[in-house]
Amino acid sequence: MTLERIQIGDKEIILIGTAHISQASADLVKETIETEKPQVVGIELDIQRFKQLQNPRKWQQTNVKNVIQEGKTYLLLLNIFLTNLQRRFGESVNVRPGQEMIIAAQLASKQKIPIALLDRNIEVTMKRAFSLTPLKEKIKIFFYLVSGLFGGDKEELTPEIVEKLKQSDMVTQLIQELGRKAPTVKKVLVDERDAFIASQILKNPAKKLVCVVGAGHLNGIKELLLQQKTVDERKLMQLPKKGNLGKIVQWSIPAVLIVFLVWAFLAQGITGILNLAIYWILITGIFSAIGAALARSHPFTIITAFMAAPLTTVHPLLASGWFAAAVEAKYKHPQVKDFENLNQLNSYRDFERNKVTHLLLVAAFTNLGSTIGVIIALPTILSLLA
Repeated sequence: MTLERIQIGDKEIILIGTAHISQASADLVKETIETEKPQVVGIELDIQRFKQLQNPRKWQQTNVKNVIQEGKTYLLLLNIFLTNLQRRFGESVNVRPGQEMIIAAQLASKQKIPIALLDRNIEVTMKRAFSLTPLKEKIKIFFYLVSGLFGGDKEELTPEIVEKLKQSDMVTQLIQELGRKAPTVKKVLVDERDAFIASQILKNPAKKLVCVVGAGHLNGIKELLLQQKTVDERKLMQLPKKGNLGKIVQWSIPAVLIVFLVWAFLAQGITGILNLAIYWILITGIFSAIGAALARSHPFTIITAFMAAPLTTVHPLLASGWFAAAVEAKYKHPQVKDFENLNQLNSYRDFERNKVTHLLLVAAFTNLGSTIGVIIALPTILSLLA
């Protein structure tokens, strides 16, 4: 059952649970809106994703330099990754992802019915998920997604399978499985959004609404609506404050190095300081360069990564990936076609070939290499001084 009718006093809410790559879902949305003639059509989208559906070429306005400098490299890579994963699923059943949302918006506009965008801002959702999720869960989800996009053996996704996945019992099983494997991810991506969407519906003054939501949200939203439970949406929009631990770790690295330098000088004089500096430069520089090399960077970029890492690793406000990506951009500057093709990436090799995602990979891999270098360099130097 993908349609639920809920009566709360004189307010009638018709929930349509859809699969975003289902032609049957698109047809049901069209039929329901035309038949029910609601006062408002609600859509499980925020303004950002709504504009993205209307303008698939939104990537052309992306400022890659700002993304890298603002530390959003991993978030943008994940966004592009998920977009391509959904696009590939849609191609397997000849349906454009989000087609039911597009139809709902078009019909509402044609019939002059107000549209209510019900979902929480996608950037807030992604940042909350990224910040709140423990490393163990992140690794599980990462490998699950990678196998989904880049795995070799894939079962063909047919319209029949899609419709089966929409069945409430199957969806419930999948949500429960996600809750077991990644409870924090489920809480942010499912539970919080259920609460936000339900609250938006309850607060809407319309007496009759047709609301188009993903099948995975249908049961949760229905239960909250029946409880007439609204939430403080401001709390669900708040970004987690960066803990003091991260700042302490960032600033402790230069502090520890100063202590090591004094220790080396007292124990071995100038020779001790030189030895410490050489080990720090070599270890952090080599691992940073390895990261850049793994991203198939230009030789000058790899050299830049090597030279930048010993300095950026002791400066909390700098990152070696910034400098590496800046140099790489001189040799592989993104063109319009690279932005246009961001939703046509089918393999990791495609991510490497596309000059936009290539720069993001260079920044991400170089930063990761620098971090590994620091983790290895500190105990190595300590062992030399002990």
